[in-house]
Amino acid sequence: MGDGQVDASFEEKRAVAERAKLRAALKKEYIKQLTDPHRHASGEGGYLFDSGVQRFMSMRATMYDHFRPTLKGGIMWFSFVLFPIIGYGYFLNKKRREFDEKCRRGEIAYKDRLFKFI
Repeated sequence: MGDGQVDASFEEKRAVAERAKLRAALKKEYIKQLTDPHRHASGEGGYLFDSGVQRFMSMRATMYDHFRPTLKGGIMWFSFVLFPIIGYGYFLNKKRREFDEKCRRGEIAYKDRLFKFI
């Protein structure tokens, strides 16, 4: 099994090989069904039904029906959405205020500014 897993145990290598064999078999079956010339004439319709894709699409369609707001979810939303937006806005506002004050005090010459009218 020259798959580059030097420090993996024999059981892990065997499990990886079994998953690869199963994945190859499923891929072969999918391609066999996809390229079947009699698929359209059998009355099943013009598409290939994949139960995994159907489960995923069903989950996406009913995700909000099963959504429950929790404290953990609220904390995660605040920490990953609201706090970064507020922090970034504060940082930009602070830098802009400092630049404006330096311009008003004459510390930055007009010719050295990045944004000029001329």
